Amino acid sequence: MRTLSTGDYIVFVIYFLIVSIYGYWVYRRKKNADATSTDYFLAAGSLTWWAIGASLIASNISAEQMVAMNSNGFTMGLAISAYEWMAAATLIIVAIFFIPVYLKNKIFTMPQFLHKRYNGTVALIMAIFWLLLYIVVNLTSILYLGAIAIHGISGINFQTCMWGLAIFALIITLGGMKVIGYTDVIQVFFLIMGGLVTAYIAITQVADHFHTPGLLNGLTIMKQQAADHFHMIFKRDNAHYADLPGLSVLVGGLWIANLNYWGCNQYITQRALGADLKTARSGILFAAFLKLLMPVLVVLPGIAAFILYKQNLFHSQMMQGGELNPDNAYPSLLNLLPHWFKGLSFAALTAAIVASLAGKANSIATIFTLDIYKKINSKAPDKKLLIVGRITVVVAMIIGILISPFLGIDKKGGFQFIQEYTGFFSPGIFAMFILGFFWRKATSNAALFATIGGFVMSVILKLMPLFVNLEPLKNIGFSTLVTQKDGVTRLYEIPFLDRMAIVFVICVIGMYIISMIENASGKRVNALEVDTKMFRTTRGFAVGALIIAGFLVAVYTIFW
Repeated sequence: MRTLSTGDYIVFVIYFLIVSIYGYWVYRRKKNADATSTDYFLAAGSLTWWAIGASLIASNISAEQMVAMNSNGFTMGLAISAYEWMAAATLIIVAIFFIPVYLKNKIFTMPQFLHKRYNGTVALIMAIFWLLLYIVVNLTSILYLGAIAIHGISGINFQTCMWGLAIFALIITLGGMKVIGYTDVIQVFFLIMGGLVTAYIAITQVADHFHTPGLLNGLTIMKQQAADHFHMIFKRDNAHYADLPGLSVLVGGLWIANLNYWGCNQYITQRALGADLKTARSGILFAAFLKLLMPVLVVLPGIAAFILYKQNLFHSQMMQGGELNPDNAYPSLLNLLPHWFKGLSFAALTAAIVASLAGKANSIATIFTLDIYKKINSKAPDKKLLIVGRITVVVAMIIGILISPFLGIDKKGGFQFIQEYTGFFSPGIFAMFILGFFWRKATSNAALFATIGGFVMSVILKLMPLFVNLEPLKNIGFSTLVTQKDGVTRLYEIPFLDRMAIVFVICVIGMYIISMIENASGKRVNALEVDTKMFRTTRGFAVGALIIAGFLVAVYTIFW
C-alpha cells in the first residue's frame, strides 16, 4: 500500500526536525564575522574524524545504492556488493597514499591539483567536465531515483517528491560544509538504523512465508531459494557478466572505478581536505568499516525481494508499464513494513538522498566558485564568493530537476547508468592523477592526452561492436554476448569494466611516451612535493586496515 500512516509521518517529522534544528545550531555555533569561503566550502579544521567518516558514507550512499543496488540485488544478487566491499579496500589505499599528497601540497580542489601539477588549461577543462558530470549524471540520478523511491513508498506526486528533496537538500547545503558534515552524522544514524530495520523485516518476511520464523532461518532459506544470487564472481555464461565480468572485479576495471571515485573526486575527497592527516585518515578508516556493513542494507533486501516476488507476494508492485521493473524492489519492500517502522525506513531513504544531494551540490559550488569564477574574477572578495557559491547550488539543483526525466535513467537502471557513463572518463582521469602523484616526469600535454584521448577511446570501444566482429575475443574474456528480447543474439560487446581497464592501460602508455618525448626536449614539469615518510601510518590504522583485508578475504572465499 503506497501510503504513510500518521505514525510514519510523525517519525519522519521527528527526523526532519532533528536534522534541521541540529544543522541550524551548528551553523550558528560555527558562524563568525570572519568566516571565509574556505570555511564554507571545506569546513577547514572543524570536522572531527567521526564527522568525516560519516559524511563520506552519507554522501556516497544515496538513491543509486538504496534503490538501484537493491534492484541489482534483485536481478544479480550478492555480486553487486563488490562495489561496496572493494570500496573499503580502496579507502585504505586513498588514506595511505592519496590524502597525504593532497594535504602536503595544500590541495583543496581537484582542478587546483591539476593546475599545480600540470597547468591551467588542464585544470579548466577538467573543472568544466566535472561540473557537467556532477550535474548531468550524478545530481540528476540522485534526484530522479530518489523521487521514484519516495513516490513509490508514499504515493506523493513524483514532481512534488523531486522538488521536496531538492528544497530539503538546499536548506542543508546553504549552510556550508560544516553543516553538511555534522548533519551527515545524524543522516548516517537514520540511514543505518532504517536500513537494518528494512533488511531484518525483509529477511524475516521470507522466513515467515516459508513457515520457519527467525532471522537465521530467513538467511538459510534465501541461500536455498536463490543459490545463484550468492556468488561474488560471475562465469562468462552468466546473464549479468557484462556488468560484473568475472575476475575483473578483483584485478581489473573495478579498481579504476573505485580509486577514481574515492581518490580523485571532489565530491568525496572534499570531506577530508580540510583536516590534518591523522584526523583525515581516521575518518576514512571509519568510513571503510561502515562500507563493510553496506551490502546488508543495500543488497540483501533486494535478494529477499526477489524470493518474495517469485512467491507472488507483491507481483503487481514490481510491475511498471506492464513490465517488471527491479527498481521497484526497495519501495515495494518498504510497503511491507508495519506502521512507524515504515516511517523510520522512509526517513532513512530520505536521509541518504538528501545527504548525497547536499554533498554533490556543495562540490559543484566549490568547483565553479574556486576554480572557474575566482580565476575570472581574481579580486572578488570572500563575501562575493559565498554569494556565487550559494547561487550555484540553487541553479544546479534546478537544472537537475528539469533535465532528469529526459535522460533514460529508469530504462538503463540507475546504478549502471552512473557507473557506465562515469566510466567513459574515469580511466583517463585516474591515469592523469596517478602519474601526476608518483611520476615526476608526467607532462601537461600527456595529461591532456589522457583526459581527451581516454574519453575518445572509451567511445570507440563502446561503438566498436557495431562495426567489428568481436566474437573471436569471447574466449579470452574481453567480450560477452548481448541477447535481445526476441532471443536473438545480435552482437558482442566489451564489458564496461574491461573497457575501462583497456583504456587505462592505453592512457598510461600514451602518457609515458608523450612525457618522455617532451622531457627529452627539455620541457619544464611542475612536480609535487612527495616524501615517502608521508605514507607511514599509525599502528592503530594498520590494525584496522588488516581487519578490513581479512574480512574481504573471508567473504570472497565463502561466496566465490
